[in-house]
Amino acid sequence: MASRARIIPEPPPSFPPFPGWALPPASAEAVDDSDFLAGAALAALHPIARHEHPLGSLWRQRLALACAAVLARQEGRTEDEGTLRDHWYHRRDGDDPGPAGRILKAWRWLGERPVMRTEDWALNLAALLAHRLDEALQDTITFAIDQIRGRGSPVGAAAAVAATSLRFRPDCRPLALWLADAVLAHRLKWPAPVPLLAAHLKRGDLRHAAAHVDGGSPWRSACNLAYARGAAAATDLYADLARRAEKLLEAAPQLRGKDADMMVAILLMEDAQPAKTGKAASDRSSRRLFERLVALGGVRELTGRPTFRLYGL
Repeated sequence: MASRARIIPEPPPSFPPFPGWALPPASAEAVDDSDFLAGAALAALHPIARHEHPLGSLWRQRLALACAAVLARQEGRTEDEGTLRDHWYHRRDGDDPGPAGRILKAWRWLGERPVMRTEDWALNLAALLAHRLDEALQDTITFAIDQIRGRGSPVGAAAAVAATSLRFRPDCRPLALWLADAVLAHRLKWPAPVPLLAAHLKRGDLRHAAAHVDGGSPWRSACNLAYARGAAAATDLYADLARRAEKLLEAAPQLRGKDADMMVAILLMEDAQPAKTGKAASDRSSRRLFERLVALGGVRELTGRPTFRLYGL
């Protein structure tokens, strides 16, 4: 009997490591060349953000999770990355994900290609972040779209959009940071945004937004440094995920489950997966598949629990 044909994805591309000379200082000291650091950092990130290997989807989801956890904490909530991931992957279709879950949903959407259609922003952002669709939200989105069509620094456009959003809708800080990343992606012509700013902008920096005007300002410098930090962290994360993806692909030919190839493809592009019944496999065989992958070093168990486990790179 002929062996089953295997469909195994191509390995992800590799990119140069983030240059150490482009790292912003870890201290709170003033930085005179923040524009240069932001430009260098985003230039290093650019080829990763432009590439369309399936791993890019997982990479953006991990970045979205980090952003959502930071924002949830700033909103006074207790959910960390692990809790947000748990709730997301164990929820039922149609369940309200709750306030923190809606932030995660917004940032996961931020990392997807369809978000580049600006006509979808108003209704979705009203539902996920802004709580209502009003004139201030419409004006904020109109300004963001105008900045997409403008010229000059992409980071300058992102900073201006965030500052304007905070003036129009001061009750919704996440909205400002979401729009900043979306506008940056449009200006850099990325296929989908990369969630960066929310996880790396210091909360105290938001006080500078109200006084921001075009050109240099403390707010612009804060956004420059946040994007520099974010791009460095995102580049390192991609390198780590690419190494893990290679281990998964090395293990893939040793798998025998009926859903094995499909699950390998899913694990390359999804943050996590529970062991559950698949198209051709039972719940029990799905658990065995993940246990085998863990033993082969292809995936990790992400929760540390004996039940309701989640697996991913």
